[in-house]
Amino acid sequence: MDIINDYISYIKNVRRFSPRTVAIYEGVLKDYLAFAFREGEIPSEDGFIDSLNKSEIRQYETMLLDSKPAKSSRTVNLHLSALSGFCRFLIKKGKLCSNPVDLVPKPKVEKRIPQFFGREAMGEYFDNTSYIFDADAFRIFALEWETKNGKSYYEGLLERLIISTLYSLGIRRAELIGLLVGDVDFGRNVVKVRGKGDKMREIPLVISLSEEILLYLKAVEAMCGGKRSLKEPLFVTYKGTPLYPAYVDRAVKSALGDVSSIRGRKSPHALRHSLATELMNEDTDLYSIKELLGHSSLAATQVYTHSSIARLKTIYKRAHPRAKNGGKHGD
Repeated sequence: MDIINDYISYIKNVRRFSPRTVAIYEGVLKDYLAFAFREGEIPSEDGFIDSLNKSEIRQYETMLLDSKPAKSSRTVNLHLSALSGFCRFLIKKGKLCSNPVDLVPKPKVEKRIPQFFGREAMGEYFDNTSYIFDADAFRIFALEWETKNGKSYYEGLLERLIISTLYSLGIRRAELIGLLVGDVDFGRNVVKVRGKGDKMREIPLVISLSEEILLYLKAVEAMCGGKRSLKEPLFVTYKGTPLYPAYVDRAVKSALGDVSSIRGRKSPHALRHSLATELMNEDTDLYSIKELLGHSSLAATQVYTHSSIARLKTIYKRAHPRAKNGGKHGD
């Protein structure tokens, strides 16, 4: 349908939504279209727009909640958000007078505390993998990179650098994949990151990560036979192809799987949460964390205050006179 195609083009080319978000929104609109009209029925554009009313959208929401397996409240809210964005687009086009999604009660979503890994656990991982940067091991790789051992060394080096970059910069998986060679400014010690909506931000480059990237670039040059263009992807597989989401997910899971003190889901986003939590625990102000993470609003950053509250409770129990004795005989 043309109006749906127009909207998808708008969020892709004008709003600069990520490919994943565009795909999700397009899928939601197709799902709603299938729900609102009988199978095989081809609605007109006006008929489709007329279906976007409080009653029909409420029934769609109920269908999602009652489906088997039932959609979570978070997923249902995502569907409603996609429909709401589409309705706002129709209002701008003069095809709707108001947003019917605003009239539909949203299912309550329980706040989730972000999973993160503690400083000690991450320190254990970096200690266990420090051998990767042995000078002799790299010299052997440079001479024998086409062998099985060379492939194993390179993939270990890349795996370690993926962890270091996600944890040191606090960037998203898509931002990691999108980094170019020229985005690393060794002179100014910053990394330029393209965030959501193609928004650029600069993140400080710590010395340890700078050294790891320099060694990694030498490894890639050894494989490619020369220096690389500043516009080429920073991270590539052993075959020289750009990284992709599943590769990064597997690398994180593999790298952290051997660390006994790291439990729970091992994901790129957990490393992002880990950095934010550490900064919060070091009393970094929320606005600075917001800028570093590339959040569009402070509300998205405030979720990390959970760690400060937990730390405050520990301090309170240890120091407060009424907390120390169970509340008895305190002033």
